Amino acid sequence: MEDAKTAILDASLPHVAFDGWSEDTFRAAAADADVPLEQARAIFPRGALDLAIAFHQRGDAQMVARLKAENLLSMRFRDRVAAGVRFRLEAVGEDKEAVRRGSTLFALPQNAAEGAKLIWGTADAIWTTLGDSAQDFNWYTKRATLSGVYAATVLYWLGDESEGHQATWEFLDRRIENVMQFEKVKAQVNANPLASKLMAGPNWVLSQIKAPQAGIDPNLPGRMTPK
Repeated sequence: MEDAKTAILDASLPHVAFDGWSEDTFRAAAADADVPLEQARAIFPRGALDLAIAFHQRGDAQMVARLKAENLLSMRFRDRVAAGVRFRLEAVGEDKEAVRRGSTLFALPQNAAEGAKLIWGTADAIWTTLGDSAQDFNWYTKRATLSGVYAATVLYWLGDESEGHQATWEFLDRRIENVMQFEKVKAQVNANPLASKLMAGPNWVLSQIKAPQAGIDPNLPGRMTPK
C-alpha cells in the first residue's frame, strides 16, 4: 500500500501543474502509476484532497529528516527555527506549482480546516524536532506564532523570483525577528517588579494550561507525538 501511495503521489505531480489537485489529476495519477482506481480510492478515500494532504505531509517528513541530519548546534535557536521553515520550502522547491495549487485548494471554505491542520502540523514538527520542551501555554503560542510565520513565508515564496529565493529568506528572517522581539518584550515585562505584579493573575491562569503529553491525543490539529 505504501508503494502504491508513493507511486500515485509521484505520478500526480506532472498533472497538478495543469489540472490542480482535482479529480482529473487523481484519476490520471492512478492510471499512470498502474494502480486500479478502486485501490487508489482505498488509499485516498477523498481523492485529490487526500492526495494533496499526502504531498504536504511528505514535505514535512523530508524537513524533519533534514533537521535531524544537519548540525545546527552552533546556530542561535531563532536561526534553527528559521532553518526549519527554509528546509520545509526547499523540500518542495521543485514542485512549486503543486504548492501553489495546494494553497488554492485549501483556501476553499470546505477545505480551510484541513489547511489549518496542515500548517499547524508543520509548525509542531519544527518545534518538536528542535527539542521544544514547553509544558504550559507557551506550547500553544509557539506553534500558533510559527504557523503564522510559515503561512506568510509560503505566500511570499510563491511570488518570489529572486536568485535562489534570497528575497524569501530575508523576508523569513524579518518575520522571525519580529517574533523574537515579542519574546524579548515578554521577558522584560516579567522581569519588571511592577509589571510582573500586574501580570501575576493572567500569568497564573496561563500557567495552568499544560501542553499535550506524548502518547495522549490532545485533539489538536496536526499534533506530532514525540518518539
